[in-house]
Amino acid sequence: MSIQEKCRILDHQQIAPQHFKLTLVSKYISAHGLPGQFINVKVSDSYDPLLRRPLSLHRIMPEEESFELLYEVVGKGTELLSKRTVGSEIDVLGPLGSGFSLEQKEIAVLVGGGMGVAPLLALAEALKDPVASSQGPGAKAIYVLLGARNRARVLAEKEFRSVTEQVLIATDDGSYGKKGFVSDILIDVLENTLEPRTQNLAVIYACGPDLMLKAVTDIAFQKKIPAQVSMEQRMACGIGTCLGCVIGTKNGYKKVCDDGPVFNSEELIWQD
Repeated sequence: MSIQEKCRILDHQQIAPQHFKLTLVSKYISAHGLPGQFINVKVSDSYDPLLRRPLSLHRIMPEEESFELLYEVVGKGTELLSKRTVGSEIDVLGPLGSGFSLEQKEIAVLVGGGMGVAPLLALAEALKDPVASSQGPGAKAIYVLLGARNRARVLAEKEFRSVTEQVLIATDDGSYGKKGFVSDILIDVLENTLEPRTQNLAVIYACGPDLMLKAVTDIAFQKKIPAQVSMEQRMACGIGTCLGCVIGTKNGYKKVCDDGPVFNSEELIWQD
C-alpha cells in the first residue's frame, strides 16, 4: 500500500553532470518499498508544474529509515527539484508500482543503460543480502553491466562495486570500459564468462532505454534465460488512473505505473 507524506531531505548532492542523488527520511517507505518500485515526487510547493515526477527507488535503507532517489535534470520539474535544500520537506507518494521478483537463481545479471541504473542498486543489495531485505533467496554470483554515453555519465559504479566485484562498463565513445553497447557486454558474459551448463541457473534484470531493453529481451530469448525489464515510460498520475503510460503486451494493454514498471520480458511487444 502506498501513502502520501512529507519527507525530510537528509542529503542532496550532485554526482555527475545533470545527475543528483536525493536522500529522504521515511520510516514507512523504507520499510515497505521494494526494488523496482518508484516514488511520485511533488517537485515544488505550488501547482507549477502540476504533475509529480516518478523516480525509482535507488537505495532502500530500513535501518536508517531512509531511501535514496537518483535522477537527471531534464526539464523544469527536475530543475526545481535540484534546488531543494537539506532539511526541507518534499511531498511524496509511494511506494508505487510492481517491483522486481527475486527469482531462485544462483546467477543474477543486472543490465543498466543510462538512468536505467537507478532501480538496480536496490536490487543488487537485495540480491546480496536477501535476509536483511526480506526479499527471498539471494544470488551466489551477481554481475552488474553498466552502459553510458561517456565516462562522466557512468553512474553509481562505486556503490555497485561495494556489492560485487563483477562490474563491467561500456561507453558509447570508448572513454571508459569497453567501447560499444552494454548489450554487447551481456552477450560476452553469457557466452564467454558463464559456462554453458550454468546458463540455466541465471536470470537477467534490466532497465534503460527501449532499444537497449529490446536488445536484452532478444538476447534472453535466444539464450533461453528468464529476464525482467523495468520500463522507462512517461507517467502522469502514477497510480493507474489516467492511462497515459499504457503499453501493448501479449496479454493485452497494461499500465506501466501500476502493472509495472517491471515486466517479464517475454510478455512485451516491441515496436520496430
